[in-house]
Amino acid sequence: MTAEPAAKLTTQDYLAHERQADYKSEFLNGELLAMAGASRWHNIIVLNVGSELRIQLKGRRCETYSTNMRVHIPPTGLYTYPDVVVICGTPEFDDDQHDTLLNPTVLIEVLSPSTERYDRGAKFGHYRRLASLREYVLISQEKPLIERYVRHEDSRFWLLSDAEGLDAKIEVSSVGCVLALAEVYDKVHFEEMEQEE
Repeated sequence: MTAEPAAKLTTQDYLAHERQADYKSEFLNGELLAMAGASRWHNIIVLNVGSELRIQLKGRRCETYSTNMRVHIPPTGLYTYPDVVVICGTPEFDDDQHDTLLNPTVLIEVLSPSTERYDRGAKFGHYRRLASLREYVLISQEKPLIERYVRHEDSRFWLLSDAEGLDAKIEVSSVGCVLALAEVYDKVHFEEMEQEE
């Protein structure tokens, strides 16, 4: 006797489940993909980045969200939770719940050992399909390093720049902000992180 394959979830099933769940899951091709919890250092970096952007965007038509704002990529079907999201202009949402954003301007991921390959590869492949996305920022947890990909003049080409070291800064030009690595990594102790591994 052959086991029946598990039934695929619909988007409506996923959203109904996700809005009641105690944990977050990505969704793609009818399947839930449970997300792992984040480390202490990951959480500190996410909060530092969100705080820096919020302060710099104050008084402007931009909003900053952290890990609980779901983003949907209609061309590929992925529903996911970036670490930090910035939207400038009028936010567009999947439905009247206003918990699934469709038009982010900047997406930021803090790289974890378990997700780095995905964040750099397949996930970035999904993100690049968002016409609204201007910049994708990757922040290392293991050393003071930020990589920034900028969409080149509404094309499919992305330009990479990076900043390394606590004295460095990197511009998030699409929203007119600058991230100083000393602020991004405030209270992050790399020597403690190494001892924990």
